[in-house]
Amino acid sequence: MLTLGIETSCDDSGVALLRDGHEIVCEYLSSQIKDHSKFGGVIPEFAARKHLENLLPLIAAAVKDYKSEINLIAVTRGPGLMGSLMVGVQTAIALSQAWGINLIGVNHIEGHLFAPLIENENLKPPFLSVIISGGHSEVILVKNFGEYEFLGGTRDDAAGEAYDKVAKILGLEYPGGPIIDKLARSGNDKAFNFPVPLKNTNDIEFSFSGLKTAVLWQVKKLVENNLSVPVEDICASFQKAVINSLISKIKLAVKLTGIKNVTISGGVAANSELREKLSAQKNFKIYLPEKSRCTDNAAMIALAGYNAYSRGVRTKNLTADPSLELC
Repeated sequence: MLTLGIETSCDDSGVALLRDGHEIVCEYLSSQIKDHSKFGGVIPEFAARKHLENLLPLIAAAVKDYKSEINLIAVTRGPGLMGSLMVGVQTAIALSQAWGINLIGVNHIEGHLFAPLIENENLKPPFLSVIISGGHSEVILVKNFGEYEFLGGTRDDAAGEAYDKVAKILGLEYPGGPIIDKLARSGNDKAFNFPVPLKNTNDIEFSFSGLKTAVLWQVKKLVENNLSVPVEDICASFQKAVINSLISKIKLAVKLTGIKNVTISGGVAANSELREKLSAQKNFKIYLPEKSRCTDNAAMIALAGYNAYSRGVRTKNLTADPSLELC
C-alpha cells in the first residue's frame, strides 16, 4: 500500500511516499526558515502563500513515477496555522477526488508521536511519547495506537519557544534551537546558575517562561554594568537548565507509570546535548527519530495516516482545525 503524506501545518511544506507503513519511497521538504528569519518568527499569512507556491511542485516530483500506485492520501488537518493547514487540506481533497483514492486527516501531534517509529517499527504500545517543539512540551501515554492519555504538558512557553525567545534576547538568528545548541558546545554551563523549572514538583508538567525571564534579567544586568555578554556561556547554562527540566520530568513519568519505553520527538528532539544525555539514561530505553524527522515532515504524517487507516479509521467531511486536540 502506497501512502502520500502531506504536511503544511506551519512553515514547512512536506511531501512523502510511504510503502506498507515502513519503506519511505521518497521524501521532499521545502523550508521557509530563510523567509521568516528576518521577521524573527513565522508570519502566518506569508507562510500560507509560500505553501501555495511550494506544495504542488513537491507533490508533482514525488508522484511522478508512482501516481497509479497511490492508495491513500494522509494530510495534516491540525493543529497549526489555519491558512497553512487549509492549503494542505484543500490540495489533498482535490487530489483524492481527481484520482479517486481514499483520504485521511491526521493530527499533527500524532504525526510527531509516530516519527520515532519510522526507524523503530517494532516498537509497540504501551510506551511514553514525549513531544518537545516550538509549540508543544507534553508527555503522552500511548496505551495503544489511537488510544492516548495526556499525562502533562507546559504551563506556559514550550521548550522550543523558550529557545527562540532566548535567542532573540541574545541577538541570535531565528530559529533559536539550532544556534543555541551550537554555541552551547563551546560555553561553560556552570557560568550562570539559571533555575531548573518545576524541579521540586511531583507533577508531570513543564514551565519555561521563568527561565527565559531569568536569562533576560541576567543579560540586562550585564549590559547595565557595562560588562560583556558571554553568549556561549549563557547558551550553555540556559540549555543545561532546559535539559535538566525535561529529563527530570521524563524520569518522573517513567516512575509514575512504570513504562520504560520512551519516544522523543518534535524539533527540540534534534538537540545534540539532549539526545546524548537521554541516550545515556539507564532506567528507561529511549527511541529517537533521525534529526531530519524531529521537525515537521510528511513521512511521519504518512505513517500516522497509514496506521490509522489500517485500524479502520475513516475521515468524513475533512476540514482544517487549527485547535485540534489529540487527547
